[in-house]
Amino acid sequence: MKIKNKNLLSISLTVFLIIFSISFNQYYGYIGILPIDSFLIFNSGFDLMNGYYPFKDYWTIKEPFIDLIQAVFFKLFGVSWFSYVFHASVFNCIITVFTYFLLKAFNLNNSLSFFYSICVAILTYPSAGTPFSDHHTLIFCILALYSFILAIYKKNNLYWFLIPILLGFSFLSKQAPTIHVIFLITILSIIFFIKSKNLSNFLFALSGGITTLILFLALLSLGDINLNDFLIQYFSYPMSLGGSRLEWLFPFEFKRIIWRYKLQYLSILVLIYLFIKFSFEKKREKFSDYLIIISVIIFCLLTIMHQLMTINAIFIYCLIPIFCGLSHIYSKKYLKKVKVVGNFLIALTLCSTFYYYSYYVKNRTFMDLRNVNLENAIDGIEIHPKLSKIKWITMFYPNEPSKEASNIKLALKVLNEDKSEKIIVTDYQFISVFLKQYDFSPTRFWYDFHGYPTEENVYFKYWKEFVLKKIRKNNIKNIYVLKPLHGEAKPLENILKSCYQKKIISETFYKLILNNC
Repeated sequence: MKIKNKNLLSISLTVFLIIFSISFNQYYGYIGILPIDSFLIFNSGFDLMNGYYPFKDYWTIKEPFIDLIQAVFFKLFGVSWFSYVFHASVFNCIITVFTYFLLKAFNLNNSLSFFYSICVAILTYPSAGTPFSDHHTLIFCILALYSFILAIYKKNNLYWFLIPILLGFSFLSKQAPTIHVIFLITILSIIFFIKSKNLSNFLFALSGGITTLILFLALLSLGDINLNDFLIQYFSYPMSLGGSRLEWLFPFEFKRIIWRYKLQYLSILVLIYLFIKFSFEKKREKFSDYLIIISVIIFCLLTIMHQLMTINAIFIYCLIPIFCGLSHIYSKKYLKKVKVVGNFLIALTLCSTFYYYSYYVKNRTFMDLRNVNLENAIDGIEIHPKLSKIKWITMFYPNEPSKEASNIKLALKVLNEDKSEKIIVTDYQFISVFLKQYDFSPTRFWYDFHGYPTEENVYFKYWKEFVLKKIRKNNIKNIYVLKPLHGEAKPLENILKSCYQKKIISETFYKLILNNC
């Protein structure tokens, strides 16, 4: 009877986690807008659904797999803000539920597993609310880490098979920190294969890698995407920026590297202690736990390094409940003062969840709205009926969202009246979707240097030819530019040079009339 009651409780908690993680993110996905991020996957997912592919039809350096997933969501649930946010909510649900099952697999009781998991649901995707590359990539990397941990702990070959597939999905969402996690898990897996002398583990991992490669090549073939275009846009160009991103790790100051991420370090303190302890003991029976602990510690350090190198707001605080949960498991297994350590980990998780929820999720910090009065928001229906129920407010018009709405509505009117083929340059990328006009944009998002090459970059010639080929192939005569643009001042003007005339339509809207470009 007790077993049945335990199973019923576990099922009930799982159902609650599913409902909560989805609904919580759905709520925050409708509050606040950061145009360059909020509409990026909305537009590219719609384009992909309609047969326009990354690398071939538009330049992109990240997120093709997320676009594919969004295209599926649009196909299944219709093109709407609901289905867009629902995509992010489903991934919030996935990481929440799998965290619960991982902790349960290590015999952490229902209440503690539930507690750590619901904190994950609060902190992971609601910070953005809508699909975003950093969040998707982090989730895929965490799932790959979970698979690695369970592969060792459960001795189940299915997990070895899943690891390369999850890492493949992650890499096609964003290269970093995936490439670092790939190195981490690959090195530790090889050590495990050699130590355990289990050939089947290796063969299942290898078959997972081959499956991933076949799926990737099939997608390239399906979209008729040239491999060279993929390699330049997704590998070569981002690598040419690597030096500048690496510089963001410096200087190695205590405040930046240690103090700022003190809660992350505290969450793995138990694991660090056990790592040192096991390193001196060198007991064979603890080898599996030793390897798992190493993977979690290095994973924590890699995510901190990645956060330091990214231009986005902090988002890795969602890992604290996960690290605390794993620390709780190993404190119960190896430490004497279990209750004291356990209470500390619970308190750390509770306090950090409350703090980060209050200062990052609720205040929409990731959307650059921390110091903005969200009460000034207007209903998105003032811009377009399909934006209904969105609490529209951005960093650009924090006190006058209605003025921003008027600027966008003017652009919608002008663009709707021009039935010719044209390039639309804007961060409000929902415009072409709602007008049902392909924007012919040569790039997936507008961000000089970070998104595509400047004139100083070795790949600028490739980028220039890519843009001009698109203009000529589609007989583009007009390029419409709607500002503000978060990362661009004079889009495409360094490519067009003197083959255009600028016509001002309003203070935020103009067009470039092309002439023999």
